[in-house]
Amino acid sequence: MTFSTVVVLGMHRSGTSCLTGSLEEAGLALGNVDRKRHTNPKGNRESLSIMDLNNAVLIANGATWDTPPAGVCDWSTEQLEWRDRLIAEYAEYPLWGFKDPRTLLVLEGWLQGLPAPQLVGTFRHPLAVAQSLQTRNGFEIEKGINLWTAYNQRLLRVMESHPVPLLCFDWTAECYNAVLRGLAVRLGLTPPETPFSFFETHLRRNTSQPDAPLPAAAQDIYQQLLQRSRDLLADLGVDPAFSVG
Repeated sequence: MTFSTVVVLGMHRSGTSCLTGSLEEAGLALGNVDRKRHTNPKGNRESLSIMDLNNAVLIANGATWDTPPAGVCDWSTEQLEWRDRLIAEYAEYPLWGFKDPRTLLVLEGWLQGLPAPQLVGTFRHPLAVAQSLQTRNGFEIEKGINLWTAYNQRLLRVMESHPVPLLCFDWTAECYNAVLRGLAVRLGLTPPETPFSFFETHLRRNTSQPDAPLPAAAQDIYQQLLQRSRDLLADLGVDPAFSVG
């Protein structure tokens, strides 16, 4: 039997929960994840065990989710064994997945141990993310944009060496659902006959105009991400006209 793992990558407040929950609708096994209504009305679909490991790796490297490490994180022998025990818990599932935005900061250690990982990414306009972090965490907008920049710089670096289909959480519902269907099939999943129910546009509480002014670094990264997402639209045969309202 062939085993594979889907790893959802993206900055906090960028649609990782929506993407993961939608893939679960298509049959992706997530195991024991958080389904409670916190700041996400439908639950964040995160494994607390995986989050704990990611936090432990970050702390051991003098970092946290909101003070990202400057470089690659080192994993101790104990942390690698912890990782392998967590992966073993999913041995009954030929295709399973997980998401935790912290994974972007510690990804190298996961890639060394995961069976045939398939990476999927998601992003959102920097100001929408910053506004969401301001509401949830009380962060200044500048800090939110700086965090967005740090996370998405890493995402682009990952995309240089690994295939990562990239979705934009700011797409219209029609576009997002069309891409989800095509992506699910490519991942070996079976999309539902009806539209994905996890994605609801009214749950995107923070929105920003695409041409809103941004710091140069964030603007450059945002444009690169937009192009990568357009590449996915073209690859799946989705009309890019559907991507904007």
